[in-house]
Amino acid sequence: MSFTYSTAGHGLGIGKVAEHGRFDGILSGISIGTRTRAGTVTGMHKIWRILQALGAIAFAYSYSVILIEIQDTVKSPPAEYKTMKRATLFSIIVTTVFYLLCGSFGYAAFGDLSPGILLTGFRFYNPYWLLDIANLAVVVHLIGAYQCPKSDFVMSEHEIPIPFAGTYRLNLFCLVWRTIFVAITTLIAMLMPFFNDVVGFLGAIGFWPLTVYFPIEMYISQKNIGRGTSRWLALKMISVAAAVGSVAGGFLDLQT
Repeated sequence: MSFTYSTAGHGLGIGKVAEHGRFDGILSGISIGTRTRAGTVTGMHKIWRILQALGAIAFAYSYSVILIEIQDTVKSPPAEYKTMKRATLFSIIVTTVFYLLCGSFGYAAFGDLSPGILLTGFRFYNPYWLLDIANLAVVVHLIGAYQCPKSDFVMSEHEIPIPFAGTYRLNLFCLVWRTIFVAITTLIAMLMPFFNDVVGFLGAIGFWPLTVYFPIEMYISQKNIGRGTSRWLALKMISVAAAVGSVAGGFLDLQT
């Protein structure tokens, strides 16, 4: 699903650049003085945006949450870690190149007015059917965001005998609770006026430790690298900077 809507955004970005006949934006990113819905971009605002982007990038590499579970299902020989190392290297390279192309052509299409959600920038742009497919892929992708806890309290079922049809298992609490939970969380998400700040913040506090921090810490421990090294300090600074930038970006959006 991710490749589906990313491919659609990539293609639409290329089409819009071809329509304009030029690349919008500059290599250094959004220009200072640009007016956005959060106000005029200053030098400090641009720094916050860069830090926020680091958290959003960490969010894009969220596969680490299930990496250990995947490795546990890999058969050997060869050793599981060798198979996972090759698969991880290949997937990271492909994903990085693909997302960089998507983001680059999206910025080239809209320049300093690039929306937080790229597909929203094409809402009045043909072909509409491609946008519909991309948005449908987003919906299907996000369905998995609602985890189903396997708890006896939540998942307990009641058997209702049905004549000539056997037994029907009913879980009324699970049905009602899940419906209310999904409705409330969806409503809150719709009311939020910002998206990138939340993504960046979640990436900074949730996905970055699993994707970058813990693997590096294990490497430091394995190689007996002492604390306080330049690599250790750099990784800590990135995590803190992404979190601070995301929070600051959220406050800027709340002001509008």
